[in-house]
Amino acid sequence: MYGEWIGTLDGMVNAEIRAQVSGYLLTQHYTEGSLVKKGQLLFALDPRPFEAVLDQAKGQLAQANAQELQSEANQGKTQLDVDRYTPLAKAKAVTEQDLDNAVQANLAAKAQVEAAKAGIVAAKAAVETAQLNLGFTSIRSPIDGIAGLALTQVGNFVNAGATSLTTVSTVDPIKAYFTVTEQEYLRYVRMNPIESEREARSRELVLELVLADSTVYPHKGQFYVADRQVNPQTGAIRLAGLFANPGNILRPGQYGRVRAVTDIRRNALLVPQRAVTELQGRYQVAVVDGTNTVRIRPMTVGERSGSMWIVESGLKPGERVVVEGLQQIRPNLVVHPEPLPSSEPTSDTRN
Repeated sequence: MYGEWIGTLDGMVNAEIRAQVSGYLLTQHYTEGSLVKKGQLLFALDPRPFEAVLDQAKGQLAQANAQELQSEANQGKTQLDVDRYTPLAKAKAVTEQDLDNAVQANLAAKAQVEAAKAGIVAAKAAVETAQLNLGFTSIRSPIDGIAGLALTQVGNFVNAGATSLTTVSTVDPIKAYFTVTEQEYLRYVRMNPIESEREARSRELVLELVLADSTVYPHKGQFYVADRQVNPQTGAIRLAGLFANPGNILRPGQYGRVRAVTDIRRNALLVPQRAVTELQGRYQVAVVDGTNTVRIRPMTVGERSGSMWIVESGLKPGERVVVEGLQQIRPNLVVHPEPLPSSEPTSDTRN
């Protein structure tokens, strides 16, 4: 027994590319819709304003280094004065005031040295920031994937963090999102009440993807993740499966039908759907008995399996049912039945 749900494909990772600095878009370096590698250059902004800022920061760093040298030289001179006045003050050759002045000048010189060192740290940080911003003018892909269409044109002004340039998606493997009803989820939990059983069952679950043209995708998928909650508006929970995507055939945004075996009914009795008629919610089938007489038989059907109904009651294995010509038959009509070609499913086909 298969469960089937509408699925939407999405990239395993979808990286939205935005500029980290503002500037004019100078060049585009990738082909839209092509495969790009991690670190590959996608866009380049005009670097000249950032180069100027970097040069200015380097100049300020050089000034800070020179100021540190000057401060250290001044502090060396004041330290010599302290060293010279200390023994003289003990010998009363100079006044205590002269020694105190020398000590205070030395302390001021040391403070200037520390301030110069702090200025160097700030200048180095400004240089590093300017270098980072200059590097940000080269906009590169953070992942391997398919790059989408460019959302802005060369020559446009790009605002940092605000302008989306393109999106790069990892599509091998590709995710297929689909939703199951709360009832289906509860039935699955009841069948696998222990969490370890559910995890083992999810690893064994094989997913199939039916594409928009009704063809079955050749690569099987596997269960990936379930959302944390049931949507209170729809009463459904969102799941995701993973499908291998060599050659990047599948793309984000495609629709399809995800299906999986949800149950196995052994020795099930099947009847072609076209042999069953429905009237006001009741099902019936035309049975041809041993005297080739048509009998209209009510029946109870279960779930569908492909083009067949599962028969819950009303038919027995081996009985003959009318598949073609239903419009011409009526109860108690004697007919000359012909067997359905062997390529067609028959009523006693077993699952």
